Amino acid sequence: MSRKPFVREVSKTGWYLKHPRYMRYMSREVTCIPIGAFALLLVCAVERLAQGQQAWDSFVAALTGPWSFLGMAVILAFSTYNATNWFNVTPKAMPVQTGEDFLDGKYIVGAHYAVWAIATLVVLFFAGVL
Repeated sequence: MSRKPFVREVSKTGWYLKHPRYMRYMSREVTCIPIGAFALLLVCAVERLAQGQQAWDSFVAALTGPWSFLGMAVILAFSTYNATNWFNVTPKAMPVQTGEDFLDGKYIVGAHYAVWAIATLVVLFFAGVL
C-alpha cells in the first residue's frame, strides 16, 4: 500500500511574515545590505586616497550632498538596530558560567552597552567633538 506523504505548503517569499520571531530574524538579517554598502564605500575611499589628493577631494565633495547625508543616516540607523539586536542576543549565544550558576543576562548586555558607550566617547574625543 502506497501512501502519499504530508507536505506542508510553505510560501517561498513570505514565510517570515507568519510569526513575529521570524520577522525579527529577517529584519536583523536585512541590515547587512546597508552595512555592506558602507563597507564598499570605505573600500572606494581607500582607493581614492591611494589615487592622490585630487581624487580624494572629489570623493569627499561627493559625500557632502543631502542624498549622501540621508544615506549615512540610514546606514547609521541600520547599524544601531543590528548592534542592539546582537547585544540583546549575546546572553543566549555566550552564556558565562560562574561556578555552578550562569551570570544573569542583564550583566552581559549591560557590559556590551557600556563598552559601546566608552568606545563612542573615545572616538568622539579623538575626532575633536568632545
